[in-house]
Amino acid sequence: MSSKPSAVAAELDPARLPRHVAMIMDGNGRWAKSRLLNRVKGHEKGADTVRAMVRACRELSIPYLTLYAFSTENWLRPKSEVEALMRLLQRFLRNEKTELADNNIRLHAIGETERLPQQVRTELDATMAATRHNDGLTLTLALSYGARSEILAMVRRVAGDVQSGKLAPGAITDETLARYLYTAGMPDPDLLIRTSGEMRISNFLLYQIAYSEIYVTPTYWPDFSKEEFLSILEAYQERERRFGKV
Repeated sequence: MSSKPSAVAAELDPARLPRHVAMIMDGNGRWAKSRLLNRVKGHEKGADTVRAMVRACRELSIPYLTLYAFSTENWLRPKSEVEALMRLLQRFLRNEKTELADNNIRLHAIGETERLPQQVRTELDATMAATRHNDGLTLTLALSYGARSEILAMVRRVAGDVQSGKLAPGAITDETLARYLYTAGMPDPDLLIRTSGEMRISNFLLYQIAYSEIYVTPTYWPDFSKEEFLSILEAYQERERRFGKV
């Protein structure tokens, strides 16, 4: 999986790389349309970019990568496209299982995964089980994910534990709430990247990205490259993260 580092990669400060990178993978459909192709072809090409980003993060020893793969709103897309996306996801999980396992990458999933077709859940569970002991990179796929749904689920769980006496209202802190989120045990994203130029968050990790550095690129996801990712990391290292302080 390793490759010769680029000049930009050599200039990056390993001590100042983000611990957690989150990506909104946008533009598959428009990439296909611009080439007079079916939208599904864009999603297929986008899967190649996923592999490239996973490999890049592993090479750079970035410990967490979270990809917005399928939102709760995406269920509203045409049935044929949703079915094609589910087939592509199932094939990706099956094909990448060995590479993930062999390269110390743990697969994790967040979202309403119970809504996924049974055959997809079977592949997802198998791949997560095969990689559960890996600790080099945690690759999280946000599947059937919506941040508002996540926050609602968190509030209901907290309220239930307060009602049952397991949790005292006065003892609730930011750290307490974080333990009730899908991302429990993970650091918040340091860097959020969105492709295709859209200037919005699209219901992704709303609680967790409070202090994330945000970078929006006009590049469609299928064309997003390791070289551009490295350039974004270089720009990230030039930013001063104050977290509200002077």
